[in-house]
Parts: sequence; structure tokens; C-alpha cells
Amino acid sequence: MPENHPYLTLKLAQQLFQRAPGELDAEQRQRVDAIVARQVRMEERILATPEAAQVSVSPSALEEALAQIRCRYASEAEFLADLEKSELDPDRLAQAIACELKVAAVLDRVAGQNDDVGDTDVEIYYLVHRDRFRRPENRTLRHILVTINDTLPGSDRVSARDRIDAIGKRLVKSPGRFGEQALKHSECPTALSNGQLGTVKRGQLFAELEAVAFALSPGEISAVVESPLGFHLLQCVAVEAESLLPLESVRSAIRERIAESRRRASQKSWIARLLGEAA
Repeated sequence: MPENHPYLTLKLAQQLFQRAPGELDAEQRQRVDAIVARQVRMEERILATPEAAQVSVSPSALEEALAQIRCRYASEAEFLADLEKSELDPDRLAQAIACELKVAAVLDRVAGQNDDVGDTDVEIYYLVHRDRFRRPENRTLRHILVTINDTLPGSDRVSARDRIDAIGKRLVKSPGRFGEQALKHSECPTALSNGQLGTVKRGQLFAELEAVAFALSPGEISAVVESPLGFHLLQCVAVEAESLLPLESVRSAIRERIAESRRRASQKSWIARLLGEAA
């Protein structure tokens, strides 16, 4: 297999620092070179294994990978100029990509030797990690916002508070008018949807609003509450209590998570043995 240094250097420089290799400072280049050296040693050992002799890279897979790289450039001239700056040409790039694809194919083959994930594995995982499948309490809310702007007549703090208080008094008499009042008076874009904030969970609102919102009962309207945006009135439309997602709704996701974990563990173990034997 060909030397892969220039391609790996180019790839890592872009991934780690979003720069071309020639734009790296001394410390960044040292880090990239160290990773490239380790990667090259590992790839050489992988490609010398019996497993590597059993896999091949199809021309179509190689062409697709090369096409994905070429499409990042506005023109062929720009593509070739970038390769030249990285001490590459189309042939060397193709060889490097073929090497990379073959290494990936070998690792896929190693990972594919795991046993299938059984139902018992899934059920044990679900029981042990139940907290991962808890759906937090959430609230469906509407709000009315009156902003504070001391430089704008009629929007100073006193005037804004008077306006939100007047809206609140109307809603005490007629709670069903919340959407209408939001549409008429709210200074938030949500006014166009009758003040709908949607369904939220803890951590998505300003702390001042969250404390009030998560204390409301369905249908209840809050007192005036202030946030960095201004004065608010909140209405709780619905409450969905914290719940545990049923096993059947997450079974396939758990199965894939276990399978992926096993694939990675197999690859790491195989590579560790390979490097240990080489040492």
C-alpha cells in the first residue's frame, strides 16, 4: 500500500484546526505529525493482517469517495491546486483513499464477528439504565410579553408594568381570552400564534419563567413575572408528567446501541492485540 502521510496530514489539519497543512503553526503541525505517525503505523499493521487479505475496495466505492471530495471545490483547477499544496496529485489521492477504505473494511469485518444482540441483552440494558429512558416533565405554555424600553415613550418600566397589569386584570375576568390578548398586545413573535410557546422542559426558559411555569396547573394563568426580556403573563395549557419510556418504544434503539458498543469494543481489542504483537 502507498505512503499515506500527505493525505492524512491534509485531513487531520482540516479536522482539528480547519486549516491547510501549510497554515498550521509549529505546535499544531507537531500535533498533526504525531497523530499521522501513529495512524500510519496502525494502518500498516492492519493491512498486513490475514483479515486484510480477505477484503477489497470496489472501484465504485473508490469513485464515490473521490467524487465527494471533488464536489467540495468550485472547479477542477481549484481542486488540483489544493492537492499540489499538500504534496498530492489525483493518483496519490486515489491510492490514499483506497487505503483508507480498505482499513475501514477490515475493521468492519472484525466488528461483524460479534454475536447478534438478543432480547435478553436488550431487556437487561433497559433495566440497568432505566434513568436514560425517563421522559422529563414538560409543560405546554402560552405567554404574553410586554417589553421594557426606557428610551421609547410608552414602553418605560412604569408604563410597561401598567400595560401588563391591565391585560392581567382582563384575563382574571375572562381566562379564555388569553390567545386574543396575546395576539393584540404581546410584543413577542409568538403573538401571531396566540402566544403559543409550545412544549418545553426544564432548562429551556429563563430561570424566572421556569420557576413560575412549572408551578402552574393546567389552564392556570400566572401573576406578572419579569425576565430579561420584559414582563410576562404565562398560561399553562397542559402538563405531561415525568414518565418512563416503555421498553417496546426503545427496543430497537437499545439493540443498535449495544451492537455498536460491541463493534467498537471488538475493534479496539483487535487493534490492541495487533499492536501488542507487533511490539
